[in-house]
Amino acid sequence: MGLLDQTLNGSTTRTSHALVVRDLGRQIVVGTFPPGSILPNDKELSLRFGVSRTVLREAMKTLAAKHLIEPKARVGTTVLDPVRWNLLDADVLRWRVEDGLDAVFLADLTTMRRAFEPEAAALAARRATSGAIAELYAIADRLSDPHHDPSSLAEVDLEFHLRVADASLNPFMRSFTSLIEAALAISFKTSSPALTAEGLAECAVNHRRIVEAIEDRNEAAAREAMIRVIDYGASRASKVLARKA
Repeated sequence: MGLLDQTLNGSTTRTSHALVVRDLGRQIVVGTFPPGSILPNDKELSLRFGVSRTVLREAMKTLAAKHLIEPKARVGTTVLDPVRWNLLDADVLRWRVEDGLDAVFLADLTTMRRAFEPEAAALAARRATSGAIAELYAIADRLSDPHHDPSSLAEVDLEFHLRVADASLNPFMRSFTSLIEAALAISFKTSSPALTAEGLAECAVNHRRIVEAIEDRNEAAAREAMIRVIDYGASRASKVLARKA
């Protein structure tokens, strides 16, 4: 499941390349290597991670592609400012979530979801095929399964939102998958609807309202129903974060 599964269940990668990318990337995101700093040279990093220079170079290329670092001739590899980071990258978002959940980050994610997911629902109300609508109903019904744990419910929830994006028939909507996963990871990690029967029922009903509006070809209602779902999850997480502050 990627970002969502790794955040909720702590799944780990096993290749040397992936381990270097994860460990070094996380250190950059949490500030161990602050913006503007120069990373240790290849020899030192190879010894630190116990990998060959070839593996290290490939890992550095991966981190550069995420805009976390930039190699500079006669200077070394520089850690870039966070405004340059690719925050749509699933790894970068996961490391940011793992660094600690805070109200500002949650609010920023919610703002981004509100900017495009309601429009995806509205587009789905205009364009979705009967087959896509039937699939959305089936997924919404699965949300009420009493046997869900937080992880399994989160997976079905994510599937629902991705299918709404697909039903919009706008290929760009799928580009924001990592944002949805990060928001759901925060929401379900802090306070999951799966913890109570009432929470499961409300989750299913709220998502079913989105499908009903799509089926009715009611763009405004689809948009509002999606906003309600986004805000409900964000509000639940915000209350928990506030209690922990």
